[in-house]
Amino acid sequence: MNRMLYIAMSGAKEVSLSQANNANNLANANTDGFKQDFNQFRAQNVEGPGWNSRAYAMDERPATDFSPGAVKVTGRALDIMTKENGFMAVQTPSGKEGLVRTAALRVTPEGDLVDKRGNPILNEGGVPISIPPYRSIEISADGTISIIPSDSNTNLMVDIDQLKLVAPNIKELTKGKDGYIHSTGANLVQADVTVVSGALETSNVNTVEALTTMIELSRKYEMQIKMMKTTKDHAQKSDSLLKLS
Repeated sequence: MNRMLYIAMSGAKEVSLSQANNANNLANANTDGFKQDFNQFRAQNVEGPGWNSRAYAMDERPATDFSPGAVKVTGRALDIMTKENGFMAVQTPSGKEGLVRTAALRVTPEGDLVDKRGNPILNEGGVPISIPPYRSIEISADGTISIIPSDSNTNLMVDIDQLKLVAPNIKELTKGKDGYIHSTGANLVQADVTVVSGALETSNVNTVEALTTMIELSRKYEMQIKMMKTTKDHAQKSDSLLKLS
């Protein structure tokens, strides 16, 4: 009976992990730029001497869905997104380079260009971008940042920097535990990527599909709990037979 119980316990644990992953996708359905994680179950044989007669369930996050979300037009000059398979570089809280497809940018009082989380935006040299005092700011389709200086007597735009735009191989991208996208390939170099200003890319989570998956996982969890209860009932009946003997 203990073998049956351990298998049921393993199944319940892995289903609960899958529920947590699906709940995280659902919770970020309204988070701009969020990429949902895939989830799958597989059988894992118990390794050891003799024949592998038992297999436990195992929940895995094999990959992240990097398909684009819908376009949300905002009209704000510092709301930007990349097209096709392009990404822009930001500096994550750990100091490493992360990749995003959309960002609601702002300029801090110190002149640093950051996203809404406060992460510095990197230029083509991989250095955080600093913006001097300005009256107006624009980001062109190639990622060039232009401003009208606050002390200028004209309305001429001046180019001051350029976003680091890359087009990595999707197969070399992974989402870290920090929630940011990282490349596992070689150093990323500037690429010909189109930037759209005045718009944001929404999450690619399908809420209907996520809710349906949540119901399916709840039923799987209930099935594992029922199996554990059945194991307990069988053990009690076995004890009764032993007492009779």
